[in-house]
Amino acid sequence: MKDKIIERFKTLIRFDTTSDPESSSYPSTEAQNLFAEVIAGELMKIGLKDIGIDQYGYVTGTLPGNTDGPVIGFIAHMDTSPDCCGYGITPVITENYDGKAIERKGPCLSPDEFPELKQYTGKTIICSDGTTLLGADDKAGCTEIITALEYLTAHPEIKHTTIKAAFTPDEEIGAGVDHFNVDKFGCDFAYTVDGGVIGEISYENFNAARAKIDIKGKSVHPGNAKDVMINAGLIACELNSMLPENEIPSATSDYEGFYHLTKISGNVENAHMDYIIRDFDKNNFEIRKNIIESIVSTLNRKYGANTISLNMYDEYYNMADIIKKNEYVTKRAVDSINKAGIKPLIEPIRGGTDGARLSFMGLPCPNIFTGGHNFHGPYEFICAESMEKAVEVIINIASEQ
Repeated sequence: MKDKIIERFKTLIRFDTTSDPESSSYPSTEAQNLFAEVIAGELMKIGLKDIGIDQYGYVTGTLPGNTDGPVIGFIAHMDTSPDCCGYGITPVITENYDGKAIERKGPCLSPDEFPELKQYTGKTIICSDGTTLLGADDKAGCTEIITALEYLTAHPEIKHTTIKAAFTPDEEIGAGVDHFNVDKFGCDFAYTVDGGVIGEISYENFNAARAKIDIKGKSVHPGNAKDVMINAGLIACELNSMLPENEIPSATSDYEGFYHLTKISGNVENAHMDYIIRDFDKNNFEIRKNIIESIVSTLNRKYGANTISLNMYDEYYNMADIIKKNEYVTKRAVDSINKAGIKPLIEPIRGGTDGARLSFMGLPCPNIFTGGHNFHGPYEFICAESMEKAVEVIINIASEQ
């Protein structure tokens, strides 16, 4: 099965499916529509039924059950993060990894920097050549779902209820389930296959908001600027300095929230800033948003009304409250991970998944591991044996309990 997983994964990561947060279309890039056709073709080849691509680019398929029980869904997203180049991906496959640095065209992948590599000594590591991301987030999930359903199709002696698969666009820009029809999907519960390290299962995630800030300055000749010039670029710097300096991604972990400046551009006349705001605790989440609003108000009083405009909106919420009311969904996954001979790791997601929003839409949907590490950048890697275990866990979840 490992060889089949690697070949399918290599095929899927060849396709550039980078999502675009500035796009007004859905999906945000045409490449995702083309990739949807590829996924649908894979589902057709393995014998799924009711395969479809709707007007929004969602791909769905059904494996009819051979026993009674709940209808279970598995979901992965097709897009890759715009944080790093996602085209021209060249996988580097290191079999029987020796625990040393993996040399690549780009920066090497070293256990000195990423000590977790050591745990995969003797196994097969897949990474990019260092000039792009790898695309394991979430083409690993796509690969694992398809391979698990292929196995169940080929082994009708395994008792399972009806299983449905869905593949979504634009998850990386927070729009993955904007048009997802939960009722039409028709599942009692589901799992996103979009997690990290082997054994991981998550049902807690950040509350998330995004802030877009525009600053209007006044440009005059610097020789005559006294008491006249308003430098939008400097105001942007001042605004950022008013946020808590240690509440940023690189200084936080576990259940700590943060402000993350994802984009800044500008000059004297105009400046623009994008932030994402994250916190597990709903009250702290609201406080963080209030702090942004307060800073903007303070600077508008200092530099003049309407100098700064703020567009802030919520993206998704912590699914923990929903999942805790449906504990059997998590238990089924934990039991299936144990059955695969893996220690379950119940970890909070320092991010979000489609499952967070789906849970609030009436479809309880925790997240299970893919086996990947270091998503969204050139140091991304995945262990093929972990992918094989993810397939086994999906089969276990789907099988009669």
